[in-house]
Parts: sequence; structure tokens; C-alpha cells
Amino acid sequence: MHGWFAIPLWQRVLGGLVLGLVLALVWPEAAPKVAFLGDLFIRAIRMLVAPIVLVTIAAGITSLADPKRLGTLGGRAVGLFAAMTFVAVTVGMGVAMLVRPGVGAPIGSAVPKPLGPPVAMYDQLIGIVPLNIVDALAKGDMLALIFVAILFGIGTVLSGDAGKPFAASLQSLSAVLLKIVGLVMELTPFGVFALIANAVATNGAGVFLNIGWLALAVVIGSLVQIVVVHSLVLKFVARVPVLRFFRGIIDALVVAFSTASSSATLPVAMTVAGRNLGIGKPVYSTVLPLGATIGKDGTAMYVGLLSVFSLQAFGVPMDPGVYGIVLVTGALAAFGTAPVPSASLFMLAAVLSAVGVAPEQTALIVGFVLPFDRLLDMTRTVPSASANLTVATVVARWENELDQTAR
Repeated sequence: MHGWFAIPLWQRVLGGLVLGLVLALVWPEAAPKVAFLGDLFIRAIRMLVAPIVLVTIAAGITSLADPKRLGTLGGRAVGLFAAMTFVAVTVGMGVAMLVRPGVGAPIGSAVPKPLGPPVAMYDQLIGIVPLNIVDALAKGDMLALIFVAILFGIGTVLSGDAGKPFAASLQSLSAVLLKIVGLVMELTPFGVFALIANAVATNGAGVFLNIGWLALAVVIGSLVQIVVVHSLVLKFVARVPVLRFFRGIIDALVVAFSTASSSATLPVAMTVAGRNLGIGKPVYSTVLPLGATIGKDGTAMYVGLLSVFSLQAFGVPMDPGVYGIVLVTGALAAFGTAPVPSASLFMLAAVLSAVGVAPEQTALIVGFVLPFDRLLDMTRTVPSASANLTVATVVARWENELDQTAR
């Protein structure tokens, strides 16, 4: 048992991933029998997300001890997330124009998958303020929880001496939650084993043959966003060693890949941010939950890519005006995407309708991609996780909350 824990977690997770792939290819009938391990793993992580967001943001604000500093920190984080989202959409569009995955795609053979009515912008904004805090916690409504946590944190700071006992309780509860995260992380190899086995056995490794060009474009776009965009930001803005950064976040990236969910990755990201990157708790406890809600580089890249893919498949003429509309609407759509698997597909209608694609045609695109989207979603969740930790590192540098002596 001691030898098992002596192996770095990322190596154990990689072993679980390889074994899951082997099981799916050699004995696919057995994959559904181990699927419960993956379901239990995801449920355990998601169980922690809502309380971690509520407690750690409030605790982080009490650590700042100055509401004005929170405004500076939050403004910088939102600005960085917005800038990187626009870059990600551009990357996705550029890769699609280079690879041209939509040209000749057999869209007509797909079974249409109609989309539900999009949530109005007014409803999204008004929903930030919950009618019931307990209900928001039960539903895991991230934006509402962030709003409530900020109020609790600021109220505690403004209460002065009367708020100190509550602040201490928040810090204690935050420490307990992060310890629980550490325990759940030890289950990651088994969860990844089951998730990969079931995903490949269900969809078949042939996904990269059935929609090969689109899959290739997703991989290229994800690599460009991580290896080029994030690395440049880390090197020249955060001024940290790039390879050391990526070695430090490997656990979070593996969980992002296996769960295909930014929210499910949040507890692990917070752990590696403090332990491996040396980011101060006031920063990572505020920036990372915010990033799980609005920092979706992978989603933004995919929305841009899939939009151009759709236009190519339907033979829609593309000019600078069309590209501009896709860029702006794609970035806005990515900001409003829920941090759950395949959510970006359901934001596609907002982008395509802006350039004149009918809902019936959008339903064909979704019907074509959805059967294979799990593996594609796993791939594009990785740059989202990388982006959130990149932004947290930059903000920590600006706020003097970065300890580079951390391992």
C-alpha cells in the first residue's frame, strides 16, 4: 500500500487511463460493468463543488481584509478571462480555416437533434441573485453561489471584530474541505479507468475516423491554446517557468480530461494551485471558482471551430463580416456556457443564427456531432482547466500572492 502512494498521482492516473483504454479495446463488454466506478468518482467531486465555491471564496475575501482589493483582483481576473476567451475563439476559427473539416462532411446523413430554447440574457443576469441561498447551493448554481460568497466575505470583513469568529470558522471549514478533496483525488486512477473504458467502449475508438477531420482540428486547437497562448502568457506576463507550471497542474488536467467538466475539475485545481504553484489562497479561492463559470478557453475554441465547420458544411459564403460576427457571438456564448459535458453544443444555435443558419440546419450539426462528442469534449476541457490556472497565476503575480519556492 505504501508503494502505491509513493507513486506520483499523475502517473497512477495515466496508468488507469491506459488500462481503461486497453479494457475498452480488448473486452468492451466489460466496460459497462465498471462504469459505476467512474460515476461514483464524478459524484464525489461534484458533491464538493458547491460547498467549496461558497466557503473558499468567502474565506478568501476575509483573507484579503480589504473589499477594495477584491474589486481589483476580480476586475483583473475577469479582464484576463475575457481576453483569453476572444483569443480562443480566434484560434478555433483559424484552425477550422486551415484544416477545413466541414468541407464534404456527411451532414445530411445525421439524425437532427433539435435544441431547446436558449436562456435569455435577462434571465441569466437576474439569476445571479438567488431567491433562496439553500436552493442555489442544492442546485449548484455557480454564479449565484459566487455572488452569495462575495456578500458573505465582504460582510464578514466589514463586521470587524464581530466577524472574526465567523472568518476563523470559514478558514477552518475551507481547510477541511480541501483535505477531503485530497482524499477524493486518491480515487482518481480508478475513476479515470472506468470513465475512459466506458467512453471508448460506447463510442468506439473509431470516433477519430468517423469525424476524423473535426477531431484533428479539436486536438490542434487545444494544443495551440495551451502550448502557444498559455505558455506565452505564463512566460511573459506571469514570468514563471512554463514546464514547471505544467508539471504542477498535471493532476488537474487529467481530471479535466476524464470528467469533461470544468466544475468537476475545480476542487483538484484549487489543490494544485496552492500546493504546487504557490498561489495564495485569497487569489486561487476567488479566481478559480470564477474561472469555472466564465473561463472556458476550450469551449470558446470549440464554438469558433464548430461554427466555421458548420458554415463550411452548408456552403455558406464567408467574408470578414461573417468572421467578425462568429468571433463576437462565439465569445459571448462561451461566457454563458454551463461547466458541464457537451454544453457548448447547445450554445451553437446562438452563434449560427447570427449568421443566418436556420435552426433545422443547426439541429443537423448537433445530431452529427453529439454521438461522438464525449471524447471531443474531454479533449477541449483540458485547455479550459489550463486557462483557469494560467489566469490565477497571472493574477497572483500582480497581487504579490505567488510563492515561487513552492514545489
